[in-house]
Formats: sequence, structure tokens, C-alpha cells
Amino acid sequence: MADDVLKGYRKSIDNIDAALVCLLAERFKVTQAVGRHKAEAGLPAADPGREEQQIARLRTLAEEAELDPEFSEKFLRFIIDEVIRHHRQMQG
Repeated sequence: MADDVLKGYRKSIDNIDAALVCLLAERFKVTQAVGRHKAEAGLPAADPGREEQQIARLRTLAEEAELDPEFSEKFLRFIIDEVIRHHRQMQG
């Protein structure tokens, strides 16, 4: 029989993972709208200044939340790179 404490932790992790997926889906819906707007307005797919601001902001939030800021930056850079890829496809 599985450990009930471990089962409880795993259920919490499963709930958090589900929330993360839903949040990422919502974020990508908004970034898709941004990509369409950029394509229609002739704006570049990437905005390095904005990206650096976001990374700095998220690193600070990570530190405040006691999360490794290096990890949070890697995670955000992965998301940003994917968003830029989508934006470039829209401009294609």
C-alpha cells in the first residue's frame, strides 16, 4: 500500500502541474494575439529590451519566492524563444 503522505504530496503536485498547463495555455493565447498585432503593424517579432525587462522582473520575483533565479530565467527564456518562433511564423 502506498504511503498516504506521499500520495497527498503527489496529488498537490498534480494539481499544481494542471494549473501550470492552464496558465501557459492562457499566456500563449495572449502572445498569439500579440504576434498577430505585430504582424499586422509591421513590428519585429522579437523585442530584446522587453525580454530583458521581463527576465529581470522574474528573477526578482523568483528570489522573493525563494526559487532559484537561474532556473526561472531558463524557464522564461524557453517560453520567450517559443513565443518569438510563433511570431516569426506569423510574419512569414
